[in-house]
Amino acid sequence: MKMVMAIIKPFKLDDVREALSDIGVQGITVTEVKGFGRQKGHTELYRGAEYVVDFLPKIKIEIAVADDQVERVVEALAQSANTGKIGDGKIFVWNLDQVLRIRTGELDEDAL
Repeated sequence: MKMVMAIIKPFKLDDVREALSDIGVQGITVTEVKGFGRQKGHTELYRGAEYVVDFLPKIKIEIAVADDQVERVVEALAQSANTGKIGDGKIFVWNLDQVLRIRTGELDEDAL
């Protein structure tokens, strides 16, 4: 099992959710986060005063998947979140040692 985490632009969430649903992903966790990468924020003008926005709003998506689904999930995330512009985000994948569904006690892939 793997945990796939993606950081994306907020306005791409509906596209990503739809793409994941199309490939059979049943559950995701979505969190509103702030951060910056290479783009290092940007400058905005508010009431004539210029100020720097260091941390940009982003969406963090977490998906626990079986090993055989990882490639499809990563591909769906990459295609649906891509705008071709700086700040599109990143996808991280790491091993998931154990999963337990609290309600039923199911373990690992049965719990996904």
